[in-house]
Amino acid sequence: MLVKFKLNGDPVEVMLKSGDRLLVDVLREDLQMTGTKHGCGIGACGTCTVLVDGYPVASCLQLAALVDGAEIRTVEGLAAASSLHYVQQAFVNTSALQCGICIPGHIMAACALLEKTPRPTDEQIRASIDSVYCRCTGYARIAAAYKEAVTLARKAGQA
Repeated sequence: MLVKFKLNGDPVEVMLKSGDRLLVDVLREDLQMTGTKHGCGIGACGTCTVLVDGYPVASCLQLAALVDGAEIRTVEGLAAASSLHYVQQAFVNTSALQCGICIPGHIMAACALLEKTPRPTDEQIRASIDSVYCRCTGYARIAAAYKEAVTLARKAGQA
């Protein structure tokens, strides 16, 4: 089965041997998008979060066959050639990085929220953070990264 979609703005085609392949596996194994991490495998931890048509999706639950025609964004598709995406930069600025397993999921969840809600409330930030588990940092620095991202987006005229 041939599946066509846009990956980080570029058209891609993937030949699936079976219709039960998961998006996380296609991204990591076939398309070398290893920023998307395997986590729990049941959609609970959020480490595999990618954006599908602008919405955060647990790629460990998403059948790759069902993204035909979709727009997929992974953490690799955020940075420009010369600079980090403002959400990535916010995570660096606030030291919200530890082991790296959950951070791509957190960054993608933050992007999804901030693109739809440029000035989120603390409650909206907490709800977004709650979609991805972190065992290293706790959540204070991650929450600070969201707020820093809002500031950076405003300074860049993106909010």
